[in-house]
Amino acid sequence: MFGTPKMVSPEQALPGRDEPLPVPSHHEVLDAPLAPPYPDGTEIAEFALGCFWGAERKFWQTPGVVSTSVGYEGGHTPNPTYEEVCSGRTGHTETVRVVFDPTKTTYETLLRVFWESHDPTQGMRQGNDVGTQYRSAIFTHSDAQRKAAEASRDAYEPVLRKAGHGPVTTEITKAGPFYFAEHYHQQYLHKNPGGYCGLGGTGLSCPVGVAPAE
Repeated sequence: MFGTPKMVSPEQALPGRDEPLPVPSHHEVLDAPLAPPYPDGTEIAEFALGCFWGAERKFWQTPGVVSTSVGYEGGHTPNPTYEEVCSGRTGHTETVRVVFDPTKTTYETLLRVFWESHDPTQGMRQGNDVGTQYRSAIFTHSDAQRKAAEASRDAYEPVLRKAGHGPVTTEITKAGPFYFAEHYHQQYLHKNPGGYCGLGGTGLSCPVGVAPAE
């Protein structure tokens, strides 16, 4: 029986590389840039909620989202490969970058998609996917995002506990470097409609996030 996955220390993390992985120029579904610069007026949000293939699809299907991409964040190894992240020796978690138009959707709406699309009480796993790379996290880009993320967690946790779940294990931390994943991971479930998606929510509604009125 394997024990609970443990976060690797900076000293034990893989060294990575200086050169970033190549990034496709455009989104396969939304026909928007994957890497900066992004359209004027857009904002960035970043979420980790298990295998990033299904997680990315959840967000590109959300109205008001301009672009999405998948990558690695929250660890120590610069420009890691997928195999390195899956080894548990980078400290990164599989992350979705969401570029959104705040005049067409809200950060709170994205938070609701995040909370309802996975089980945020599972620690270093999501369903049958086990490892530090599957932990739940919100990487914030401003104080306003941090406050909204914390408020949404505080609103959702009582709902989860009432239904018999344990405490929320989601990390809420300031965004660090986001390292784009390999090209074949980007919009993976669009390219492979029958591909694996281990994502599953709790079926419980999160009491935050309302789209702006038309």
